[in-house]
Amino acid sequence: MKTLENKVAIITGAGSGIGKAAAELFAKEGAKLILTDINEEQTEKVISELTKQGSEAYFLKADAGSAEDAKKTVDFALEKFNRLDIAVNNAGIAGESLPTAEHPVNAWDTMIKINLSGVFYGMHHQIKAMLEHVKKGSIVNVASILGQVGFLNAPGYVAAKHGVVGLTKTAALEYSSKGIRVNSIGPGFIDTPLLENLDREVYDQLVNLHPIGRLGKAEEVAELILWLASDKSSFVTGSYYAVDGGYLAQ
Repeated sequence: MKTLENKVAIITGAGSGIGKAAAELFAKEGAKLILTDINEEQTEKVISELTKQGSEAYFLKADAGSAEDAKKTVDFALEKFNRLDIAVNNAGIAGESLPTAEHPVNAWDTMIKINLSGVFYGMHHQIKAMLEHVKKGSIVNVASILGQVGFLNAPGYVAAKHGVVGLTKTAALEYSSKGIRVNSIGPGFIDTPLLENLDREVYDQLVNLHPIGRLGKAEEVAELILWLASDKSSFVTGSYYAVDGGYLAQ
């Protein structure tokens, strides 16, 4: 039997990178999927490939920073499958690279709205659906290594990702006894489209931050998400797992 056979999962930010890799792995392991993103064209391509392979997957265009869209996403999952077993709150943005005193207030507001409030909005509705329909579930929030340490010129991103880790622990304390596990992960710098515009010098500098000697792959992060989403991690909740090539060990 496949690891996620007949489980229903929401994955946000599924059009590329970690979200796409998680969707592909979940589908391979038997999950039924609701995929969201603001990039309709990219995510529809993902849906097309998955359905060609025999998976049941649907796309909903949704903004992670919208509380209304978070509710619509969960309602859509219930409409299609009448249950929700797993949620992967992955959608996020990288933002501007400027020191705190020069960081635009509107850029800060946008970062917090999408990268932190978006996770709250998602869980706010996901947990209710899990409690009502299946009495259990697993939520995986994609934070970052920067949910544990600081980083120059990224005040909004660092603050948001620290917030995701704290929010995850709080929700785990509140709902683990009711059957819902909540965990977060901390990817290092992953070779995804978010980094595609970097010049070679900056790219190499990022590589050098990882003792393993390279950037991570989205597929490697997806394997951790799969484990946390599955019953194989049934005694794991409120935890933060780094997948970072040794970045935080330094």
